[in-house]
Amino acid sequence: MYNQYFYGLGSAKSCIRELFEYGLQQAAVVGKENVFDFSLGNPSIPAPPAVNEAAIDIIKNEDSLLVHGYSSAPGFADARDAVAKELAERTGTEIHGADLYFTCGAAPALIAVCKALNIDSNTEILAVAPFFPEYRPFVESTGSKFVYVPADTEHFQIDLKTLEAMINEHTQAVIINSPNNPSGVVFSRETLEKVAAILTKKSEELGRPVYLISDEPYRELVYDGVEVPWLPSIYKDTLVCYSYSKSLSLPGERIGYVYVPEKMTDAKEMFAAIAGASRVIGHVCPPTLIQRVVARCAYEKPDLEAYDVNRKLLYNGLKKIGYECASPDGAFYLFVKAPGGDGKAFSEKCKLKNLLVVPSDDFGVEGYFRLCYCVAKETIEKSLPIFEEVFNA
Repeated sequence: MYNQYFYGLGSAKSCIRELFEYGLQQAAVVGKENVFDFSLGNPSIPAPPAVNEAAIDIIKNEDSLLVHGYSSAPGFADARDAVAKELAERTGTEIHGADLYFTCGAAPALIAVCKALNIDSNTEILAVAPFFPEYRPFVESTGSKFVYVPADTEHFQIDLKTLEAMINEHTQAVIINSPNNPSGVVFSRETLEKVAAILTKKSEELGRPVYLISDEPYRELVYDGVEVPWLPSIYKDTLVCYSYSKSLSLPGERIGYVYVPEKMTDAKEMFAAIAGASRVIGHVCPPTLIQRVVARCAYEKPDLEAYDVNRKLLYNGLKKIGYECASPDGAFYLFVKAPGGDGKAFSEKCKLKNLLVVPSDDFGVEGYFRLCYCVAKETIEKSLPIFEEVFNA
């Protein structure tokens, strides 16, 4: 016998991955240049040169046994210190290497945090829609209940009244993601301060913290000087989950961290619980070579020019046709209202033209579709007439 829940997850393909695989199949039939694949958020700008240079230098000149051997479970102390130093300088706060627990990307970081917060089968963890679809299995696999706050489809900020009403005695944490996947929206400081006020009030009523889990893989991907507020400075009981997949274009290297602020409630115990949860899910240590690379490249930032060109080209092009889109201030996504109001039906219509767009249902919102604009500029230019064709069909 086998676990039915995990069988269900394994046998039901992700809609995003299914579209991506369909695109690969179609490319073999009609040519890659005739498939317009906006499905997968795979960075299309290369890692900064310093990243490859650091990796080469480390492999050539450092002790191979150390480069490829185990580190301590939370990561090398000097690597954690280097990342903490840059983070402290950027945020203007006191952060120490010992506050960081390195993980194999943001996904294991989120799972470890959710597992650490699971009290019993009644535990609830909320997310704010639209949300990354994997939040649901991340939370449910820990034994907690996944609940989400319906989307504010007017501004794609947060429906604060509903959030407050949904927090109850079983709520352990609220997950937010800004810049947001799938909307590309950045939550404003005003919004986040109101969220902090709600969580503070609820924590006082419950006599324990309601934690905020901030999923931040797109933190550096913002445009036009838009601010991404540092949440631990707004709400002390914030756990930050981070990945270098997008900021340094390293999705295949699987490196990220959980930041447990020293001033949060029960910080030492929470750090130990996250370490224990990581141990249970098979974490031995993060990849050691990429830890050393990240330590050397902590101050490197992505060159966003190509993403920004694509963002403006696609957003303005779709608006001109008549599509309604959330304002994309960050990440590399557009969230677009589906003509006719059915995201799945519209995605299928587009698929007939080899235009691959992700319906919004799995993001907790109906009637929209997501576009990843981390593609070649030519893909966008050639796709706009097709978007116009299906819009008017």
